[in-house]
Amino acid sequence: MSQRLRVNPIMCAGHGMCAELLPELITLDPWGYPIIARGPVPDELTPMASRAAAACPTLALLIVEEEGR
Repeated sequence: MSQRLRVNPIMCAGHGMCAELLPELITLDPWGYPIIARGPVPDELTPMASRAAAACPTLALLIVEEEGR
């Protein structure tokens, strides 16, 4: 199983906190909404990804488990 980041675009308000906490995997578009890097979250970044998801003010950032391909 691998972990991937997902963002719920309806819930996201563009605060940008996720990109501040996890710049290795998240950048912001010109309006402040997150652009998530493709692929699984590397093992060494899993704690930071969890922290970014927990810190999202609107709970729009999710970590989901997926079967390996």
